[in-house]
Amino acid sequence: MIRSALLLIAAFWAVILGGADAAAQAQTEYSPPSGKGPVVVMISGQLGPAHDEPSARKIASLGYDVTLLDGNALQGRGAALKAALQQAQASPHGLPGKVAVVGFSLGGGVALAFASHWPDLVATVVAWYPATKFIGDVKSFAGGITLPVLMFVGEQDHYQNCCLADTAQALASAAKAAGTPVEVVSYRGADHDFIFAGRTYDAEATADSWQRATVRLAQSLGR
Repeated sequence: MIRSALLLIAAFWAVILGGADAAAQAQTEYSPPSGKGPVVVMISGQLGPAHDEPSARKIASLGYDVTLLDGNALQGRGAALKAALQQAQASPHGLPGKVAVVGFSLGGGVALAFASHWPDLVATVVAWYPATKFIGDVKSFAGGITLPVLMFVGEQDHYQNCCLADTAQALASAAKAAGTPVEVVSYRGADHDFIFAGRTYDAEATADSWQRATVRLAQSLGR
């Protein structure tokens, strides 16, 4: 009976202390077509990794080693995200060095909240229509960003009021005043999730944002 109680206690603490490790392991890797490539960690939106898998494959085809994470499992969990980034760095298909973090919607918000503050680990953050509703003090948040951030937003995006273009532009203005490297590209007719086929797809915004993202990844990761 005592032994059973001890096992239950051990299991409890394993769940509590192992949460970050579990999140770090819940990842899917998309290797470059050949050899090794710089590491890109992608964080999915609320619809999960399956929704963003085409984008992960697209980036991997450019010669990067891409790890796709579930953004739903990383909300408010900076330690879990950092563990996941470090695990991705150790991939046998990845080149040594800093990683780039790419996020969509919810995942973009996770990237902004945590990865944009880790200059020793992250080279750049690229976020499509990121969640910004969590930012209370825009000026203070902008001042805390310590590495280059590129954001793409749709001016018609009112999805759950989570990813408003006005908030992104306010963040860009505050970052400029603080001297932090945040660039926001807004698309006049674009809505949320504009790079995916469907009702909100915007071909012009998709093409432009992908071109800019490709350049940013190459510049930041030395391609």
